[in-house]
Amino acid sequence: MNLLHFLSIIRARWVAVLSVFLITVIATVVITLIVPKQYYAAASVLVDTRGSPLAGVLLPEKMQQQAVTTQIDIMRSPRVAQGVVRTMKLSDNPGIREQWLAATGGVGSIETWLIETFQKNLAIVPSAESAVVTIGYTAPDPRFAAGMANAFVKAYLDTNLDLIVDPAKRFSGFFESQVKEARDRLEKAQTKLTAYQREHGIVATDERIDIETSRLNQLSQELVMIQSAMSDTGSRQAQANGPSSDRIQKVLANPVINGLKAELSRFEAKLEELNARYGDQHPLVIEARASIAEQRKRIDAETRRVTGGVSVSANINRQREAQARSSLAAQRSLVLRLKQTRDDGAVLLRDIDQATKTYEALLSRMDQSKMESQSKSGGAVQLTVADPPLQPASPKLGLNIGLAVFVGLLLGVGTGLLLEMLNRRVRSAIDLDEALGLPLLGVMPKPTDRRLFGKRPSLMQQRVMGQLPAPSKAN
Repeated sequence: MNLLHFLSIIRARWVAVLSVFLITVIATVVITLIVPKQYYAAASVLVDTRGSPLAGVLLPEKMQQQAVTTQIDIMRSPRVAQGVVRTMKLSDNPGIREQWLAATGGVGSIETWLIETFQKNLAIVPSAESAVVTIGYTAPDPRFAAGMANAFVKAYLDTNLDLIVDPAKRFSGFFESQVKEARDRLEKAQTKLTAYQREHGIVATDERIDIETSRLNQLSQELVMIQSAMSDTGSRQAQANGPSSDRIQKVLANPVINGLKAELSRFEAKLEELNARYGDQHPLVIEARASIAEQRKRIDAETRRVTGGVSVSANINRQREAQARSSLAAQRSLVLRLKQTRDDGAVLLRDIDQATKTYEALLSRMDQSKMESQSKSGGAVQLTVADPPLQPASPKLGLNIGLAVFVGLLLGVGTGLLLEMLNRRVRSAIDLDEALGLPLLGVMPKPTDRRLFGKRPSLMQQRVMGQLPAPSKAN
């Protein structure tokens, strides 16, 4: 089928095409005029996606869109619609109650029925590039539509505020009890530390333990010195008690012993002289020998006296060592006790620090909860207020007529083509060729046809066309 064939069909079936077209347009206009008008009113809300300013929490950019989606779900929630019903007191309206009885037969709750009805006419439209959300409502009355849109905005703002304030109030009471318990624990820890310090006489544990540790180091050094001195006196005592006691440095350096030894040498020299002169049995020789023996006894007595001083020094050093060891052990025990006391005190101090941190954290959270419970903003702000619309949102006469014209043309053309398919006619040379399957030799123009630009056919053409029968009006 080419364009000429299509146009020939439309021209032949123009009555059916025009009838369907007119019926479609007229029906659309009638239905548009009959259908009750619906008015759409909308108000806008700005959702705060930054987080809670009181808590100091800022949401990342990836979660801000989720925050907007959450707020949209809250707007669509039955709780907001229930707030609208209770705010406007619609369940007490006798007319609305009659409509509910007629629709449900009194089955169920009127609030549930109103909530479902309102949610059907509610439209939530988020902005693609911002956090602005439009709340719209459709109703037959423009003032009712605007009132419902504003009521939904107010109910949403109140609900959103309640979702913040109500948990904050509950948490505030919970944190108050926790703060009291934390304060009691802190006071008990401080009292325990004070009693412990009073019991052990602790003023400054770190300073005292430093002093006692220094004292311990000093005693250790003294013990080392005493042990060194005792080792020296011990060796001298062993030498003094042995056969070589006369060769001790102290004995050799003693002037009394040295004098006695000098005297002994003179006596011995005199004895040799007397012995050579008088013989062994002479009384002078015997007297000289007695003097030498007496002198030796004096030297031995003096030597023992000198070496006895070495033993006394050794004994004194031993006593000093024992005393130093005892003092060192006592000082070591004292330092260990002080360290244990410091460690126990450090545990009590850590308990106080932990109790203080817990108390401060709970106190801060309680103050934050109190501020949130007194908040007047629920994280959303109304930008625009819905006004009664002047023009209905539906039905739109111009748009419906335009659609009716388009659809009517389609239906009319389709009807013409359907009728042509049900009752085929030969309307062109192409139809004749398709119907008979014979070659086409030529086409004679109709007698009434004119050439282009209004020129009439030539004389020969007029003679030929004059022999042709005129077309019947039936076709």
